[in-house]
Amino acid sequence: MNSKIDFVNGKTGTSLLKMVMPLLMAMFLTMAYNMVDSLWVGNLLGENAYAALADSTALILILNAIAMGAGNGIAILIAHVVGAGEKQKAERMVGVVVFLSVLFSAVIMILAEVLLPAILRALQTPQEIFNDAYGYLSIYLLGYVFLYLYVQFTSIFRAYGDPMLQMKGMFFTTLFNAVIDPFLIRLMGLNGAAWATVLSEVLCLGYAILYYRKKKLFSIDMKGIWKEHAYVTQILSDAIPSALQQCMPAISSAVMVVLVSSFGVTSIAAYGVTNKLEIFLFYPAMAMNMALVTSVGQCAGAGRIDRVKDYMKFACLIGSIFVGVVSVLIILFAGQLSHLFVPADAAAEIVKRFFSIISIGYVMYMLTSCFLGELSGLGKSGFSMLLFFVYYIVVRVPLASVFVRTSLGLDGIWVSILISHVLAAVLAGIVAVKNLAGDVSVFHQNGENASD
Repeated sequence: MNSKIDFVNGKTGTSLLKMVMPLLMAMFLTMAYNMVDSLWVGNLLGENAYAALADSTALILILNAIAMGAGNGIAILIAHVVGAGEKQKAERMVGVVVFLSVLFSAVIMILAEVLLPAILRALQTPQEIFNDAYGYLSIYLLGYVFLYLYVQFTSIFRAYGDPMLQMKGMFFTTLFNAVIDPFLIRLMGLNGAAWATVLSEVLCLGYAILYYRKKKLFSIDMKGIWKEHAYVTQILSDAIPSALQQCMPAISSAVMVVLVSSFGVTSIAAYGVTNKLEIFLFYPAMAMNMALVTSVGQCAGAGRIDRVKDYMKFACLIGSIFVGVVSVLIILFAGQLSHLFVPADAAAEIVKRFFSIISIGYVMYMLTSCFLGELSGLGKSGFSMLLFFVYYIVVRVPLASVFVRTSLGLDGIWVSILISHVLAAVLAGIVAVKNLAGDVSVFHQNGENASD
């Protein structure tokens, strides 16, 4: 089966870069897309509106994490099948994925709409921003089915070795959002930003369908999909752990929002700014993770585990250098960058303190993402999910809850985040190296047996 990038036989460094660069560009376009909302809301509507947007981010992160996590799990499974050259099986799986995606995302959207007031109360949303946060999220949720389906399409194309849909789709929607956002915000306030997002998500899915019809890289076989119990089980067994894994950071962030809320609206706004600036550091790691899931997945499907080590070395080196440089720049200019979103000097001081404490943690996050990308690509999403649970929930949340009550105060939350990043890199590295060593050993034994 042909694919845009040959991970099994091509040069590892070149192949990985061909996958990473479009994904990284797509991530930065996503970042620009998110920045547009934040910049316009902060500058046109003020600190309270920005705090409401920041408070809404906790739920949005969880919903997006579910979509991206499920997409990663699906990409792993389909990449294995593509690597093995099983064309018909892959297309049957794609049909099941599309059907399940529509059903699942619709259920999630309805549940979230019904439970929204309770969710905001659980996040301890301050009363002065409660109505704004509720209005924004109730509109935002209307676009979730479109967003979820678009993410699954991009994941399927990545599994086939084509990362361009994700980049091109985000380019067009970012332009659209940049143009329509200020108009709708002036017309409807914060709700206008939500409607701009919904319209952009509809555009994303529309473009994905047109891209699919033009490229004809694969077919979507939906005949008798309700009978494909084996495929449903396979898809869920990969998608659920991956989705849960991606939810861990979002759940942790929601807890952080609750802890930060006790320090007032300015602190919430400042934390919202740090979340936006962290995108510069998290998205490259996510792009590298996605690229490794596909490259390692195709190699595993083709029985070429021996190539995984080369992909890992290259990814860790290039990723760490890139994130290290960006980290230094953000730490140096955190105060100035904060003023782009919220004019308040008090918020800028919190943002500066945040990045000065976490600092090296972002390089650790890149390494963790590489190790987990390897594990997921090898079909060991359970290990990856468990590691995420340990350092995001078992380590970070209790530490933050304790430290915030000490003399450290707000800084205690940031210290807990740094500790969790360092611990995650160490644990993920140990597990990934041991698993790869075992798989490579089996590969060589099989090769020797075959030659005998």
